[in-house]
Amino acid sequence: MKHLVFLLLLSSVCFFALSKVVDNFKECEEFFLDDKPPVFTPPAGVSVKPICQCLQDNNDKQIYLYATLYSTTWKIPVYSAYVFRKSKSIGRCDTWYIEPQLEDSRDSGDSEQCMGPQGSAVKTSSNQALNSDYKDSNNYHKGHLYPVLHTDNHLSMLATSTLTNAAPQDSDFNTNEWLEHERVVINNLQSCDKAYVVTGVVPDMQAPKLNNRVYVSKYYWRATCCLKNNQYTGQGYYGLDNNNQVKKLTIKDLQDFLKNVYQITFFPSVPTSNTEAKKPRIDKACN
Repeated sequence: MKHLVFLLLLSSVCFFALSKVVDNFKECEEFFLDDKPPVFTPPAGVSVKPICQCLQDNNDKQIYLYATLYSTTWKIPVYSAYVFRKSKSIGRCDTWYIEPQLEDSRDSGDSEQCMGPQGSAVKTSSNQALNSDYKDSNNYHKGHLYPVLHTDNHLSMLATSTLTNAAPQDSDFNTNEWLEHERVVINNLQSCDKAYVVTGVVPDMQAPKLNNRVYVSKYYWRATCCLKNNQYTGQGYYGLDNNNQVKKLTIKDLQDFLKNVYQITFFPSVPTSNTEAKKPRIDKACN
């Protein structure tokens, strides 16, 4: 059977939405500093799946746009990683996709690994969130990890609207302080020669799940690493999902803060202090 596609018309340009659930990030390692993804140790009993998020355009060219580590246990992403490019004013289209490959019941005849539109391939799910989980939820938005605001073209914008790149986010926090934070990050990274970003979610283990299935967010966090004038500098951020405040801290302090939930090293190829960076070519100090 021909792979499932969804034709989306935007500004007279047609694209087919795709992604790949993979064994590792080898096909999309370009979105990590030095091609090395964060070192993540999930808590006991928590399953995760790497996803290379991509689009196939109307010329059948497959283009990778970012990477996501998705928890089929929590039914939210652990993180999405992307290369920040100078943002432009991009129109938004909220057509949300789901990931048929995450379901054991997917059509075994599908040779392509494709992202699908809501209501087509997957009507029920044991491994991922669906639009129906957000129905009648006034308190939570689908919070992008790779946000539309950080995209620089229509392809990237379209690819961000997949539920594997979103988690339930407090509506006020999403539209106020976290949105302002995303704008601050743009200002901080616009002058970088190159910048890598990892954005993630800490699930709230105590709060009621959305539709009794999907873990809601306790914290949103972001780690950035900017190359400028042959120097790497890093910055960490996190915000409690319901208090409209985003805190700024070092990468090391952010990693230490997250240890209460899980172990993660954002930029494993770089030291966390200037004194550890001995390479004369580049002082790799994302601290």
